[in-house]
Amino acid sequence: MAEALALRARLRPYRAVLASRARSQTSYRANFALDLVSSLLSALVELAEVWVIFHATTRLGGLEFRQMLLVFGLADVSFSLADLAVGHCDRLPTYLRAGTFDVFYLRPQPLLLQLITSDLSLRRLARVSVGLTALVAGLALGGVSWGLTAAALLATALTSGIATFAALFVWAGGLQFFLLDGREVTNAFVYGGRYAATQPASVWSRPLKVLFGFFFPMAFTGYLPTLMLLGLPGPQWLPRWLGWCGPLAAVWAWAMALLCWRRGVRHYQGGGG
Repeated sequence: MAEALALRARLRPYRAVLASRARSQTSYRANFALDLVSSLLSALVELAEVWVIFHATTRLGGLEFRQMLLVFGLADVSFSLADLAVGHCDRLPTYLRAGTFDVFYLRPQPLLLQLITSDLSLRRLARVSVGLTALVAGLALGGVSWGLTAAALLATALTSGIATFAALFVWAGGLQFFLLDGREVTNAFVYGGRYAATQPASVWSRPLKVLFGFFFPMAFTGYLPTLMLLGLPGPQWLPRWLGWCGPLAAVWAWAMALLCWRRGVRHYQGGGG
């Protein structure tokens, strides 16, 4: 009981910051509504891209459109929730250039946790709704054989997918300490990884399978769990049973992210350095 109370006391400052950020965004209702609409349209365009591809062909990488909806839904929901929680880590280059990151050192809280809880972009909820719609449609139309195993796999895939994408944002943040205005460089693999995760990995070349299949484990967020849920065979190098290994992929991603972050913080010498 005492430990629980102590944990709640430690988390209270972060909850206060996040609550204030949420209130500040929703206080201007017209602007907030426009932000939601723009985010929704952006997500719909990305889903429409998948539809356009399958409008020209009935199958891609061994998947039909209704099955591809499941891949897109799993990956997009995971990415959108991770983006909602830690996506603002890509503002770190701005903090470093302006010297405002140094303020974080004045507070008696971990630097990374301060950065993660420094903002909350509620407009990204619109993206979540599009991914969730695609996921529900994919589960309904894809031919999933429901049971405890399928439910457990779905929960595992979503949880580990969110963790993997969150680690990718932190990983990119850690690299900013070594790069000169490197936001676009890291965005190439963060958002490029998100795009790769919404595509069938069976059409990737071998270098892409190594890059987005294992180093940045994007295939574990949507494609491999879909193969397990639908009972479909996997391509070379990516067997179907890897769909259960999403937690291992998340652990790998976080290990690399925290290693990069720790080295970056040690490398940092201040806004004037």
